Amino acid sequence: MPFIAVAIAALAVGFEALVQWKWGAMGIIAFLALTIGVKSKNIAIGGIGAVILVMLLAQSG
Repeated sequence: MPFIAVAIAALAVGFEALVQWKWGAMGIIAFLALTIGVKSKNIAIGGIGAVILVMLLAQSG
C-alpha cells in the first residue's frame, strides 16, 4: 500500500511540474483552483480554474 501512495504522489508532482513548465504560474493557479473547486464541490472556483486552463490551452495551440 505505501508504494501506491508514493507512486500517486510522484505522478502528482510530475504533473504539477509539467504544468508549471508549459503554462507557467498561471497554469499552476488554474490547476489549483480547479482542484480546490472539485474537492470542495464549489462550482464557481472549479469553473474559474477550468476556464483559465482552457484559455491557456487555446493560447498555446
